[in-house]
Amino acid sequence: MPTTNLAAGNFLVPNATFIVELIAFLLILGVLAKWVIPPINKAMTARQLGIEQQFAELEEAKGKAEAAENEYRSQLVEARHEAARIREDAREEGASIVTEMREHAQAESQRILQHAHLQVEAERRQVIQQLRRQVGTMATTLAGRIVGESLDDDDRRDRTVERFIASLEDEESSDNTGAR
Repeated sequence: MPTTNLAAGNFLVPNATFIVELIAFLLILGVLAKWVIPPINKAMTARQLGIEQQFAELEEAKGKAEAAENEYRSQLVEARHEAARIREDAREEGASIVTEMREHAQAESQRILQHAHLQVEAERRQVIQQLRRQVGTMATTLAGRIVGESLDDDDRRDRTVERFIASLEDEESSDNTGAR
């Protein structure tokens, strides 16, 4: 009996409850290892794979976003360059239009001036002819009164007027050359 007492008082010696408890613990541990832990591990592995996949998708989305941002920036820079080129083209086109319009206006001005000079010259010739007729008529009437003879003969009158005007023109040209 002393050995029984000894065994009962020694905590290092296993007793029957301990062995039953140990068997029950191992049995529960076996059930947990066989039916409970594998689904939990499977769920945790699936969750971990899902998280890793989300991280991969996040990295991919981040890469796509960066690529889209870079593309946007390059398109923005390109659009700015295109806008600057369009402004420069518009400036050049405006300058060429202004130059073209200025040339057109100068040509039109020259044409109008030339037309005006021609019109003035035609009117001057017409006025000179009218003045010659009037002066000729007045001169022949006056000469007829002075001479006392009628100078109604058209040929004689025209010759007299032409001589008179030619003498006036000669005097005028000699005064112009002498004055210079």
